[in-house]
Amino acid sequence: MSAPTLDLAEMQSAAARACELMKVLANPDRLLILCQLSQQEMCVGDLEEHLGIVQPTLSQQLTVLRNAELVSTRRDGKNIYYSLTSSPAVAVIETLYQQYCMDTATPMSKRSKR
Repeated sequence: MSAPTLDLAEMQSAAARACELMKVLANPDRLLILCQLSQQEMCVGDLEEHLGIVQPTLSQQLTVLRNAELVSTRRDGKNIYYSLTSSPAVAVIETLYQQYCMDTATPMSKRSKR
């Protein structure tokens, strides 16, 4: 039995959406932010403290993530809390974590060949 044929227009649309996600993720600061937010909701001050990204840069990158609809916000008093809300972004962050972060404590000589 052969695999179902995908409609070309649907494939092109899916490819365009995937490319947009990859463009947003192709920034080290945004990856760090999303990695933190994949673990828990955080306010700007906590992100700044944990990641060492200074306020102007952090705000700029959070704006990019909000505009791309990867994160959502909620206000609690003076604090704005961010959370990762995009299922595709969560899946990509999880995969990147497994590939690049899980075995960083393991010496290079003992890591599996990729």
